[in-house]
Amino acid sequence: MIGSLGTRAFARVILIMAFVLGVSATAAFAHSMLIKAEPPRRAVLTNAPTQVRLWFNEKIEGEYASLVVLDAKKQSITDLKPTLAPDDQKSIVLPLPELAPGKYSVKFRVLSVDGHVVESSFDFTVKGETQKK
Repeated sequence: MIGSLGTRAFARVILIMAFVLGVSATAAFAHSMLIKAEPPRRAVLTNAPTQVRLWFNEKIEGEYASLVVLDAKKQSITDLKPTLAPDDQKSIVLPLPELAPGKYSVKFRVLSVDGHVVESSFDFTVKGETQKK
């Protein structure tokens, strides 16, 4: 049988292990994640946006950021590269040319300062003008 001293030591070991595992799990989930997008995911817009801006919960390595906007034919609509927003190191911006009505896909890949790569995509739609008969 484990004596009272052994039980206390065992309990301490269990508490320490739980703490270490909890800290490790928290650190593993602390990577960058997209928290806001302009235009928003699945937005249906009356007016075409002039830029795409993405906000993350951590600072981004601007030199390694990739952000492209594709038209319905999966062709990139601009050769410009995204830049870090001058007012926010957690945000990247891509200026857009004038967009015709249609569906567009935003694809991004960023490297957070902790070395974690985040990549994803989403769509938005620019509505065409309603034609009168």
